[in-house]
Amino acid sequence: MNIQFSDLIENAPESPGVYRMYDASNNLLYVGKAKNLLHRLRQYVDISKLELHKQVMRTLVTRVTWEITPTESDALILEEKLIKTEKPKYNIMLTDGKMYPMLALTNTKYPRLLKFRGKISQKRDVYGPYPSVQALNETIKMIQKVCRLRTCNDTFMRNRTRPCLLYQIGRCSGPCVLNVPDYNDNVRLARRILTGDSEPIIQELTMQMKTLSEKMDYENAAILRDKIAALTKTSNRGIRQKPTYSENNDTHTKWDLVVSEMEKWIGKKITFAGVFDNSHLFGTNPVGAMIAFGHSGFIKSGYRHFKLRDKSRAGNDIAMMQEFVARAIDDNPKIDLIIVDGGRAQWNIAHQTAPNIPILGVTKGEVRNGDEHFIMPDGSEYRDLAKDSALFLALRRVRDEAHRFVITYHRTTRAKAMTGSCLDEIEGIGPTRKKLLLQHFGSVRAIMDADISALTKVPGLGQSAARKIYAHFH
Repeated sequence: MNIQFSDLIENAPESPGVYRMYDASNNLLYVGKAKNLLHRLRQYVDISKLELHKQVMRTLVTRVTWEITPTESDALILEEKLIKTEKPKYNIMLTDGKMYPMLALTNTKYPRLLKFRGKISQKRDVYGPYPSVQALNETIKMIQKVCRLRTCNDTFMRNRTRPCLLYQIGRCSGPCVLNVPDYNDNVRLARRILTGDSEPIIQELTMQMKTLSEKMDYENAAILRDKIAALTKTSNRGIRQKPTYSENNDTHTKWDLVVSEMEKWIGKKITFAGVFDNSHLFGTNPVGAMIAFGHSGFIKSGYRHFKLRDKSRAGNDIAMMQEFVARAIDDNPKIDLIIVDGGRAQWNIAHQTAPNIPILGVTKGEVRNGDEHFIMPDGSEYRDLAKDSALFLALRRVRDEAHRFVITYHRTTRAKAMTGSCLDEIEGIGPTRKKLLLQHFGSVRAIMDADISALTKVPGLGQSAARKIYAHFH
């Protein structure tokens, strides 16, 4: 171990940030980023494990400085800026755009969405860089859902005779063979999203969704709701921030420690905690869900879905919560803590329904993911839990897991309902043919839009049934 270099990094923090290395003449040799500065700098201690050019650079280092950033993504942006402006000798240059994945929209008649690492070209509008290919892929997936832009290359597009699978699943508008008059509008929308203008877009889509719902056009309202959900998953920079408390870190030991801390905090023993959430689209397809956790982590065998039995409660979140909590405690007497996502009204109804079980309310506050506070089992409000504490992050994690679980179920039930309402009305189209149609087209919307020639190509459907389906929708 090189003691001298170890001394240089002795006080480095275990935080994300950017580090700089200098030689004896105070020339900047190298700039790097790190999720954990101390851990990253320790990798330079053993010269033999470094790449050749870094071995040479390391022998010249006499001073190391660092700058802490809020997140690893912020460190990436700062690192890129410093490398481009200060040009350290031993860096693999970012000026040619080859180090990190980028996203681009081509300047063609039907702009294409693509990822690349090459030089920035005047033929593309470039966005990024992204901290990982996974973050970039998530952004592309979101843009496809919201804007339905093509990702195929020009040669592939010119040789298509029918839309590809991405069109069938609603992630491309099919400009290869269809006339798409609003394609450029969707391109402008994508540019707004990628430059951080997503909040007003969400508001616009929300207003459109409410208008469609008032007109009882629930299917198109549901499409807009899915777009809104996709948008909210992406940060303003187009870079998805990883949660500090993630599923990958949920070892039994860490869960045991955090649940033990939770027990001390609320003053109750926890062996089986149930976390509840509801979902519906303006009262339609009302469902609920409960996820469970204990000292060993999430208890997947304890997860439950609920379809609302009392339809008079549909659209009333408080009344729905009452039914779902009542059914859960009837089915599972082991529940010794109930966590509800909501404010005082949700806490009150859960407490009335299960007066002998401690209730913890997780409120969103005015700013989601930043202003959460809690309603304790005794009914008091608690706002002093540190936002970066393991307990706070764990509570946010279980709330989000319940939300994920119920939203997934709601989408499934809604899709089944839409399939039934559209296809069950057609005489002679039973479960087998419905399955064939969905397997072939991918969605009810694609079936509705299909022409007679496309329908007759469905294996096993038959021309008579194809004509009935086409006549029904046209």
